[in-house]
Amino acid sequence: MNASQNNTPQSVNYATVTWDQLHRDARDLAARLMRECAPFKGIVAVTRGGLIPAAILARELGCRLVESISVVSYEGEEGTQQEPKTLKAPLAAGNGEGFLIVDDLVDSGVTARYVREMLPKAVFACLYAKPDGRPFADHFVTEVAQDTWVLFPWDTAPLFVPPLSKSGKQ
Repeated sequence: MNASQNNTPQSVNYATVTWDQLHRDARDLAARLMRECAPFKGIVAVTRGGLIPAAILARELGCRLVESISVVSYEGEEGTQQEPKTLKAPLAAGNGEGFLIVDDLVDSGVTARYVREMLPKAVFACLYAKPDGRPFADHFVTEVAQDTWVLFPWDTAPLFVPPLSKSGKQ
């Protein structure tokens, strides 16, 4: 994960996660889960960020039952937190017994707490955890500072950068 300072008034740090890093971290998480608490009957992906990590974990753990829960708790690009609302419940997961909940990141813990209340017997795992949300994750790979905005591969796009010889800069 590469972090850089943005000179906005809030001095928010940005960390960019590449596809390769995301895949390595998901495989690392799968290995830990296999040692500590697998097998699972199924996986519940927290949409949208948990969908890709859940797919990787399902493959690595040999899990075929993948369910999703759609929760909205952020509004707008500036990330204004609001009361969580379920758009789609994970019906196949029941109370969560034998299931693994997967998300990309636990930030404030609002969504994680909400999902855990719905699935109290599930194990909660994510790739990245911030200090405020960390208590809600049973397993994670990397802790990220609370003031860091994580840019996932699906949030960014590769850009062509012309060679210096074409830009007139030396």
